[in-house]
This record gives sequence, C-alpha cells and structure tokens, in this order.
Amino acid sequence: MAHGRPAADHPASSTSTAVTSTPLYGQRAIEQAQLICFGNPAGGRPYEVSITLPEFTCLCPFSGYPDFAVLRLIYQPGPRVLELKALKLYVNSWRDRMISHEEVVNRILDDLVAAAQPGWVQLEADFNPRGNVHTVVRVSHGTRQPC
Repeated sequence: MAHGRPAADHPASSTSTAVTSTPLYGQRAIEQAQLICFGNPAGGRPYEVSITLPEFTCLCPFSGYPDFAVLRLIYQPGPRVLELKALKLYVNSWRDRMISHEEVVNRILDDLVAAAQPGWVQLEADFNPRGNVHTVVRVSHGTRQPC
C-alpha cells in the first residue's frame, strides 16, 4: 500500500486496471432511441391512450441549466400504437440537448405524428418553475373523435 491506497490503485503499480470509457447500457439505449410502434388492435374504434412522463429533462439553450417537465400525452391511435419502452427511451434522449420549451414540444409532437400517425394527439409539457416563471406548452394535431 502507498499512502493508504491499495497497490492496484497506485499509478506506478503494474497491476492497475484501465478504466473503460464504454457508455453504460442505459446510455447506449438512450443514444439509439427510436420511436417504435405496433399495429392498432382496435383500428375501427376511436379510443384514447393517456401517458404521463414525469421526468422529462432538456437543457436551456441560453443558460445551459436543466429544464424539468412533466409530459402529458393523450392520443387516439391511427394505424399504429406507440410502444412504451421505446417512448421512454426517446423522451430520455432529449436530456442533454439545448433546446427551448416551445421547440422541444413541437419537435416531439412532429416525431410522434410521423411514427404513429394518430387520428388525434395532444402533448402538454408542464415545466417546473424557474426564476418565478411557470411555463406550460401544449400542442395538438388532428381531430379528436368522441370515444
């Protein structure tokens, strides 16, 4: 031991191990995230799916500080339904991107529409207050049918 450290941790030790820089499996999954859909099992019936994603994060493009939000997604499936794990990974992929509240919500909606082609979709992002300002951004696409 040198100065209270095990020999393996000492820089001069021939038994020290190199630290890997390979991203963790969760980081890799988020980096490779894609929206995945499956066929609508009740294509002839209007129904709604409601999903809450309470841990959304992106970065403020002006300060670099993290912005936290609760995403509330309600949609009426068209030909495809969103796969939930893929949606979770996709949402997590925004965490290190510098983007405004308004742009990120609109881009997410565009991606959801392109992937699932819902009859109607609404996405609301309720951002945590910062500097005494509370922002909610809500966007929608399509025409809502009665269920």
